[in-house]
Amino acid sequence: MQFHATTIVAVRRGEDDVCIGGDGQVTVGEAAVMKRHAKKVRKIYKNSVITGFAGSVADAFTLTEKFEKKLEEHSGNLKRAAVALAQSWRTDRAIRHLEAQMVAADKECLLLISGGGEVIEPDDDFIAIGSGGHYAYAAANALFRHTDMGAEEIVREALTIASSICVYTNDNITVEKL
Repeated sequence: MQFHATTIVAVRRGEDDVCIGGDGQVTVGEAAVMKRHAKKVRKIYKNSVITGFAGSVADAFTLTEKFEKKLEEHSGNLKRAAVALAQSWRTDRAIRHLEAQMVAADKECLLLISGGGEVIEPDDDFIAIGSGGHYAYAAANALFRHTDMGAEEIVREALTIASSICVYTNDNITVEKL
């Protein structure tokens, strides 16, 4: 049984306008919505880092817990903690097969972290992942470049647009902002 889930969008508009949002749908196979109100975005490490995940929910919770421990080990340094998480994710037998991607942001940077050991800082101040990620990315790109909307407005609108196109994305949107 394959689970399709999630669209996550992250946007930074300067240091003081950082936001990550996600939809609430978890889909089983290609025919059934299992859950409409899943929360896939949360603040961690003293409310100074926002994470959003796509993939298996149980795997994502495991990774989020491990990531928070890495943030504590590295005194909240997002990049160092992300690299440490990616290294252990790739090499640790217990977690190397976890299927998820994570977006993490603080006031200084925005990162994509995945199980292949990747820690990617996007060229632009926005990123999207998940089943509807391509739709949300295109929407965020247009809104970021051609409006003066804030990060939260862009995230919400990009997710709304993705939900109108992608069958694995709904319009039950959760947003966290720094």
